[in-house]
Formats: sequence, C-alpha cells, structure tokens
Amino acid sequence: MRIVICENGSYIVSGNVPLYKADIIEDDDNFPIKIANKEKITNCSEPYTLCRCGESKNKPFCDGTHIEINFDGEEIVKKTIPEEDILTIETEKLKLIDIPILCDHSRFCTRAGGIRKLMKDGDEDDVSLEMAKEQGELCPSGRLTIIDKRNNESTDKDLDNEIVLLYDTGKNKEGPIWVKGNIEIISSDGEKYEDRNKETLCRCGKSFNKPTCDGSHWLNEKGQKKFRKKWNID
Repeated sequence: MRIVICENGSYIVSGNVPLYKADIIEDDDNFPIKIANKEKITNCSEPYTLCRCGESKNKPFCDGTHIEINFDGEEIVKKTIPEEDILTIETEKLKLIDIPILCDHSRFCTRAGGIRKLMKDGDEDDVSLEMAKEQGELCPSGRLTIIDKRNNESTDKDLDNEIVLLYDTGKNKEGPIWVKGNIEIISSDGEKYEDRNKETLCRCGKSFNKPTCDGSHWLNEKGQKKFRKKWNID
C-alpha cells in the first residue's frame, strides 16, 4: 500500500487501500469530540488518484484541473522530522510527545482547557487524566501522543490501513486526508517519507506545509501567517 505524490499534481494511491469518508463531530460547546459517520467510498479504481489542488470537479478524485490552474504543489515538510522539532512535556503521571509541525488544527486537543491543562490536572483528577489521553488518541495528524507513565501505555494504537476523507462539521469545511496504518508515502522526487501510524495530508491546495495539512482549509490569513512565522516557512 502506498501513496505517490505527483509533482504539482495528485496523490496516486495503490495497493487496494480502502477509502472512506467521515465527519469531525463537535459537542454543544463547539469542541470536536469524535470522528463519526464513517462510510466507505466504493467507486474507486485501482490505483485511484485523489485531488491535491482542491479544485477538481470530481472530488475526491483528480480530474486534471491542477494542470489548468498551474497548481503549485511544492513539498515543504521534511521527510523525517528533526529531533529538535519534537517536544516532550511530562507531568507526574503522563508524558506528551508533541510534534507541532504536523498539526492540522482539527482542535481535538482544545476541550476542557486543553490537553496540557488536563495533563496537569490529571495528577490529581482521574477524569482529567483520561480526557487528556482521549485527546491524544483522537489527534488525527499524529502531532500528539500521550504515554501513561504508570503502565507505559501509549495513545498511539495500531490502526487499520486505510484513508479517511474528513469533513469538519464545526467549520463546515472539507478537512484533510487522514492516512492510517503506516501507509508508505513517496515524494514527487522519489524519496520516501518516514512511516507514520497516522498523518493528515492537504487536499485543499492551500497548506503552507505540503503535503501535510496545516489547517489552511479553515484558518484565516492571520492564522496562516502565524503558523508560517513560527516554523520559518516562506
């Protein structure tokens, strides 16, 4: 199973990778709490090509529009994440591995004060502790992983090999392509990206961190500039 990124073009998916669509669901306070309504997409050829520019008339599949619009699909994110970009935060009971450059801004880590507050509160409160672990497990981009130091249990569970097209119901926007289960991703230059159990790829064409989703499908210009400045992205 693999995804090959075409230069300034689509994603070519081969190896009979199952394709689904699903929704990011919010609670009454507008915080994302789960991914639901998963439905298999059956009209896939083998291999199939997924739109990367965001302008296809045949979404989620590519129809060649990237050629007409001169889509700039330059890949920015490093193929292997440098150690200096990986943060580690620890409380008495929990350890958080945080890779901010992978963030797709799906917002699962923001409920109840956010994952870092929940980790701190979790030293005294089992409800907060379990919610922090839940937020780490829900993170689709692979940015956040929590390890329970009491039993060395990680929220990075084994996942089925599949691709899920996420729709953000709270933002009313098509979200990223959620790639699960260490599916191989090959750059347009032929080099392989490091295997990841879960990651999110851009499908709107707006990300400044291609091929990774950076939330640009819903972030405003101010949010995009803040992200680019933090990570020195031109």
